[in-house]
Amino acid sequence: MIDFLSPNGIVPNLRAGSKKQALSEISRRAAEITGVSDRTIFEVLLEREKLGSTGVGRGVAIPHGRLPSLRSVYGVFARLERAIDFDAVDDQPVDLMFLLLAPADAGADHLKALAKVSRLMRDEGLCAKLRGCESAEAIYALLNNNPATVA
Repeated sequence: MIDFLSPNGIVPNLRAGSKKQALSEISRRAAEITGVSDRTIFEVLLEREKLGSTGVGRGVAIPHGRLPSLRSVYGVFARLERAIDFDAVDDQPVDLMFLLLAPADAGADHLKALAKVSRLMRDEGLCAKLRGCESAEAIYALLNNNPATVA
């Protein structure tokens, strides 16, 4: 079970033509969930991307950041309508994004959440199923009933 991902944190068909636009759109959804402004979230994500792309390979990106105003870890999963260039480590376009936001002082909780998402998104079979899901409900069920989320 992913305790930092809620059903309204699923975007089954995110429309974006660029990395910046994808980060902006996913920031909008995160703002609805966290109560933090989308501009603040977007700026944190851009700062993190300046350190190196969060495109981890095989069509997956895990943008993440810390925000002092948060009290817990939040996640947003998005499947893009069309794969986009994300400057990923393997130079492959990205079509699956899992955003993680954590409190500034989260420490181990942030790292545990990042490790859980990373482990989950390395599962090629799961990623193939996520790409084939038709609805937010199906994506949420798939993400929460996967053995990798328990580890």
